Amino acid sequence: MRFLNIESKSQIDKTHVESFVFLVAASLLALATLFALSEVAGFDDVWYRLQHVNPIWFVVAFGAEIVAYLGYVMGYREVSRVEQGPEMNHGRAAAAVAAGFGPFVTQGGFALDLHAFKQTGISDREARVRVLGLGALEYALLAPAACIASIQLLASGAHTPTMGLTLPWAIAVPVGFAAAAWAVGHRARFRNKGYWKDGLAQALDSIHVLRCLFARRHLAGPLGAAVYWFGEIVCLWACLHAFAHSAPNVELLLIGYATGYALTRRTLPLGGAGAVEALLPFALSWTGVPLAAAVLAVFTYRVFNFWLPVLPAVFGLRSLRAVEA
Repeated sequence: MRFLNIESKSQIDKTHVESFVFLVAASLLALATLFALSEVAGFDDVWYRLQHVNPIWFVVAFGAEIVAYLGYVMGYREVSRVEQGPEMNHGRAAAAVAAGFGPFVTQGGFALDLHAFKQTGISDREARVRVLGLGALEYALLAPAACIASIQLLASGAHTPTMGLTLPWAIAVPVGFAAAAWAVGHRARFRNKGYWKDGLAQALDSIHVLRCLFARRHLAGPLGAAVYWFGEIVCLWACLHAFAHSAPNVELLLIGYATGYALTRRTLPLGGAGAVEALLPFALSWTGVPLAAAVLAVFTYRVFNFWLPVLPAVFGLRSLRAVEA
């Protein structure tokens, strides 16, 4: 992955002008995507949905997003301390989480995570393994949930979504987990054998870290990740209710959400601005949500999980810089 070979320090050493430029770029990407998708969905339909919004659901969305961030902080701290790693205090973990979800990093939030883990005193390699483990922890819960939902829909003979959306989740996830479980036992043979092989060894070491997180003493890690995804999905569910006055059932919502987040926003530049707004509405429409409602729901969801936390992200960056100084 790209962040395995970056200078993470440069990701926090941004001038105020650079940070402002990134914020403007993220805003333009999001607004341009909103305009383009509104045109596809039909401006009249989008305007109708906007006129008939039920704003009480925004209270639920806001509360759910707070829960999501708290869950991510919980999982973040556990990734730091797994395998006799250093204990990261709540304040530093919260700063790193907020900064990593912000629009100020061109190489994705995991670049800031690499820096935050290195600040705890571990080696560069250990920091990279933990960053990869953090990413693996995200997928380790969302992917199986989408897989189970897909199998249930296939077994019930449901026609929405199509098999083109459900079969990949039902097949690829078990195969991927089986392959990872086999490969992690052979990770030692790739260490210190050149750039690419050692990179593969780091990825496999992160799978080992993931396995350790599911041990009893580290269950706060997967529990935090579960709380994070629960909060995120409830936030989107509430936004769908605000504009569509209904939401897909749990299985459909899981598949639509997971498909739209094939790359989680922490892996994407500028916090996923533009990319999430483009992919998630279509994924939801494939599960039966009217596209106009999906466009508005996703844009509002991004207000809660991306734009409102911009200020905490600014303070998070300042906190990381202060530790460096």
